[in-house]
Amino acid sequence: MSTRIRARNIGIPFKGTPGAFNSITDVHGVEVGHRTIIDDSKSSSTKQNCVRTGVTVVLPRGKNIVGNLEHQNLFGGWYSLNGNGEMTGTTWLEESGFLGPLIAITNTHSVGIVRDTAIQWFQQQAKGSGLFDCNYSSLSLPVVAETWDGVLNDINGFHVQREHVFDAINSATSGDVDEGNVGGGTGMVTHKFKGGIGTSSRICGDYTVGVLVQSNYGFRHQLTIAGIPIGEEMLDELLPVHAKNIEKLDETGSIIVVVATDAPLLPHQLKRLARRVPIGMGLVGARGGNGSGDIFVAFSTANHQAMGKQTGVVQLEMLPNEQMTPLFDSVAQATEEAILNAMISAKTMEGIYGNKVYAIPHERIREILKKHNRLTDN
Repeated sequence: MSTRIRARNIGIPFKGTPGAFNSITDVHGVEVGHRTIIDDSKSSSTKQNCVRTGVTVVLPRGKNIVGNLEHQNLFGGWYSLNGNGEMTGTTWLEESGFLGPLIAITNTHSVGIVRDTAIQWFQQQAKGSGLFDCNYSSLSLPVVAETWDGVLNDINGFHVQREHVFDAINSATSGDVDEGNVGGGTGMVTHKFKGGIGTSSRICGDYTVGVLVQSNYGFRHQLTIAGIPIGEEMLDELLPVHAKNIEKLDETGSIIVVVATDAPLLPHQLKRLARRVPIGMGLVGARGGNGSGDIFVAFSTANHQAMGKQTGVVQLEMLPNEQMTPLFDSVAQATEEAILNAMISAKTMEGIYGNKVYAIPHERIREILKKHNRLTDN
């Protein structure tokens, strides 16, 4: 079994204190599942090594929700830095402030089937409860997001299927989260190195903030690590090898970010958290380019009874705005580290047409950071 290597393991310094798993699952109750699809058997003479995709799910209250579905809706908020992308369900999220019990991330051309399957899963969970006869719109309008993996994956082959989504849900767990070339992040590219799924967390007083990213954006020269413009020192190193689709790499990139917290926040406050994601992205070099879909969603696992009744007055808790600044810092810090965890965990991948994207070399990072006195050995 290979040793799990993350950004801190190679000496990259970060601010803030992570949770036990340094993962979005440090927020109690949150589970993450992946279904990775790597398949060369469907190759043709013109499309070799073509299936490099998958789906990742975040379950804010876990997958075992039978008999408690009415308490699965959470307060949520969303924000788009640059909207060249898709995140379904956001119109109702903005209107109602409620998020359903599942968030999914996949490739651009698989949003539809993943969304439809999420609704099927909700229906299975709600069977006999009558919930779909009520006004639980969050169950019919799930949040499903995407980034474009066509550099490495046969994206027009529509390889993500219903069973893959169910596999991701059924495999979801708390604790350590697989990162890099997994799930929806399987075929993704970041700053012209291999990207994918990454996660991180911060302890913020009595509360926890967790972040999960599907990272697929950025030019090489923009890459910044620990405040050092490291990409400028690696402009010609391990550049992607492209037999085809080379024009797609720079302009068609995106990042989806999921922010979780157990702090008792209302929807407008969760939107404020989502708006702090770009600060962490900027620390790594993101600029929200024209072709990038930079879309973020945040939720709180507090206020369990928020949508547990249809009549009367609901009693809620809310953290005062004056206490939110440390949460803002935590979102920025965890986002920065999650992106770098995605890159550090990723491995070199060859895909469609022989296109190849290299993993960022760990020793080269250490060499550059050491030269600038930014290396921290743990």
